[in-house]
Amino acid sequence: MTEFIFNEPDLRDEDLRLIRDQVRRYVNEMIIPNGEAWEKAGMVPRQVFRDLGKLGLLGMRHPVEYGGSGLGAMASVILGEELGRGSFGGVTAALTVHSDMSIAHIAHRGSPEQKQRYLPAACAGEKVGAICVTEPHAGSDVAGLKTRAVRDGDGWLINGSKTFITNGIHADIYIVACRTDPTAKGSRGISLFIVDRDNPGLKVAHEFEKHGWRASDTAELFFDNMRVPADALLGEEGRGFYYIMSTFQNERLVAGAMSVGQCGKAIELTVDYTRQRQAFGQSLWDQQVVRNKIAWLAAKSAAARSLVYSCAQMIDEGRDTVREVSMLKAYACETLQEVVHGCLQLHGGTGFIVGTPIERMARDARILTIGGGATEVMLEEVAKRM
Repeated sequence: MTEFIFNEPDLRDEDLRLIRDQVRRYVNEMIIPNGEAWEKAGMVPRQVFRDLGKLGLLGMRHPVEYGGSGLGAMASVILGEELGRGSFGGVTAALTVHSDMSIAHIAHRGSPEQKQRYLPAACAGEKVGAICVTEPHAGSDVAGLKTRAVRDGDGWLINGSKTFITNGIHADIYIVACRTDPTAKGSRGISLFIVDRDNPGLKVAHEFEKHGWRASDTAELFFDNMRVPADALLGEEGRGFYYIMSTFQNERLVAGAMSVGQCGKAIELTVDYTRQRQAFGQSLWDQQVVRNKIAWLAAKSAAARSLVYSCAQMIDEGRDTVREVSMLKAYACETLQEVVHGCLQLHGGTGFIVGTPIERMARDARILTIGGGATEVMLEEVAKRM
């Protein structure tokens, strides 16, 4: 097969080069051969988390003293991009939600006791995390969430529900956003709590059957007078919205990295297919209109990739990147739609058959313009800062 990989950025850090090699090897040896089985099972096996934990890939952004590697945003980009090249979006989602979107809250805002209790097992892949923000009536509008947490003696009582929760079925650690001050307006009065899987007030209602990302389990959760201790509060009371918004920047960065990885894989598959497929006495690749279409998709993918790496560098330099990351999330994820559907078109009828990589990638790609902040919301974030 033709291997299409964009020119690698100048990774001067040996650790980053090693990370890319490790993830790429694992994708080729384990994820691509087994991904179809995981899609049918509707989940990523625990052993995959343990494997990546042993390689040090699940705690790259987390403190060294708790089992992490203490690296920066560039490490998350490399992980997301290389997993994206594996062509199984559900696998990528399950792993990155754990490493970069849920457990990250504990790494950044947890007390020393919370970090010691949860991070070593999470970095090792022995425990899996989920982030619980979205509700039936509050998705991109985080400030509109209604799940309540009220003080109860020396703890809290939580009531409400969450929906579309990735890793919701099999997670061990849930980061749950709740409204703790009903009198506060909008984004104020929201707090985060750490909830263990075995809490008797937690009910996993059902698992969704999804259009794409079929290897990641996605659930609806209910909290019925769920009692958590006082030390389940994560960070400061009432600061949850700001914590979520901060972590969203990394989630959107990783979504962009996933997108460009998938773009590269889709182009690789399509170049290979069009060079083999014969039509009208020649290969599809020999037809200029086909070559030019693929070249154009490759150019847009390369532009998105440059934006991803630029944003990662800005984050690692400690700069404010809300505008740039919002641009990135919108542009990279919309570019992915154009790329995978353009590539599917060039596969002809083959691209419409369930089980072919390009068909699966087209399904998986759709959620990336919705999850983590819809494109329309991202463009508003850009417009506010113009």
